[in-house]
Amino acid sequence: MDIDGIISAIVIGIVIGVLGRLVVPGRQRIGVLWTILVGILAALIGSWIATAFDVGDTDGVDWVEWLIQIGLAAVGVAALDRSRPSRRR
Repeated sequence: MDIDGIISAIVIGIVIGVLGRLVVPGRQRIGVLWTILVGILAALIGSWIATAFDVGDTDGVDWVEWLIQIGLAAVGVAALDRSRPSRRR
């Protein structure tokens, strides 16, 4: 993977992570870096799943691939948020 691929993965990861975070209701107690990492991971896994189901490369915008990636990011954000200890006193 060259530098352009890494930069685009980070940018797409940011977008996917933020959209996934918006899907999860309530306030999440995870930081921006965790959101980006979850987004990058969701983008990579979502692309792999979309390719496996032959919906990863279509004419125009790959809406199904985006929905898979955002759904995975939402699950990742929710799981990470639930694994964090509560700060209530």
